[in-house]
Amino acid sequence: MSNMAQAIRMALHVGESKLGVQDIFGQDVGAPLGGVFTATQGLKNAWNTPLDERGIIGMAMGIAMAGDRCVAEIQFVDYIFNTIDLLKIAGNTHWVTNGNYQLPLTVMTPVGAGIRGSIYHSHSFDAWASRLAGWKVVMPSNPLDAYGLLLSAIQDPNPVLYLKPKALMRVKGEELIPGEPAEEKDLKARIDAPIGDRADWKPQWPKLEEYYVEIGKGKITREGKDITVVSYGRHLLMCNEVADQLKEEGISVEVIDLRSIFPYDWQLIKSSIEKTNRVLFVNEDTEVTNFGEHLVYRCVQELFYHLYARPRVLAGKNLPGIGLHHNLEEASVPQKADILREIKEILSEEP
Repeated sequence: MSNMAQAIRMALHVGESKLGVQDIFGQDVGAPLGGVFTATQGLKNAWNTPLDERGIIGMAMGIAMAGDRCVAEIQFVDYIFNTIDLLKIAGNTHWVTNGNYQLPLTVMTPVGAGIRGSIYHSHSFDAWASRLAGWKVVMPSNPLDAYGLLLSAIQDPNPVLYLKPKALMRVKGEELIPGEPAEEKDLKARIDAPIGDRADWKPQWPKLEEYYVEIGKGKITREGKDITVVSYGRHLLMCNEVADQLKEEGISVEVIDLRSIFPYDWQLIKSSIEKTNRVLFVNEDTEVTNFGEHLVYRCVQELFYHLYARPRVLAGKNLPGIGLHHNLEEASVPQKADILREIKEILSEEP
């Protein structure tokens, strides 16, 4: 099975070979590195830019305004903050031109903690991103969704922000991508660049098929009846593990992988809460003005009389950054023990 970095690479290959992607660019995106997480190795339309985030976003907007599809990368989301005004303009463009101009651009960037990246390589961005009107925002939790969401992002006629969890880039999937070789060694030999001299290396791409995950559609990853847990990205995997653990104790947890932060699958969340009557939202962005708080607000407004306990958000601590030491990192963002504790506390509340 492919890992997420390989899945993204294969999706970009499909993008440039079948979907009209003319440019894939960013810092170290082209040869010889092929991206800091190797997600752009071997792509014919990948090229390197200077270390200039505003230049990268500005270039992507110009290419898209000219009508070409492109994928731009900000090497780490920690450095996207100085482009906020440009992101806002990109999101506004279709609206302020009364629909006369589309911007078929995808901006992808690694997000979150989990790699011991310390203060400058551990930021989340989902709460900020959810406030960028005009953008669609997605975050996969597994390689197959990473593949399908990226193809959907490329096909979309307007801006899509593709947030890839740093901690999941080397995590293997449980389902084959359509056209992916069944043998892991075969895939690696075909598309992973060798260590050392790569001057004469070229990937041997498998015959990949197009596969799309609809933006705005979530997925139930664990069926349950006692409580709903909503997450995305790397914390979705933690929630699945906690649900599996609690199942052995007779507690039935329904886990929803939101997949799209905006637009989000409210109908899926609503139907689940109407069944379980309890909900916990889990992500690693900071707890103040967290995206989960918006979802809680909507739960209270629309589902108040279905709730047996107050809805909760489990999020990262409201800190300027995350420390390098693993104890500091683990204390800063939710861990499995935190998810387990919150679920049990919610279940202990009397309706």
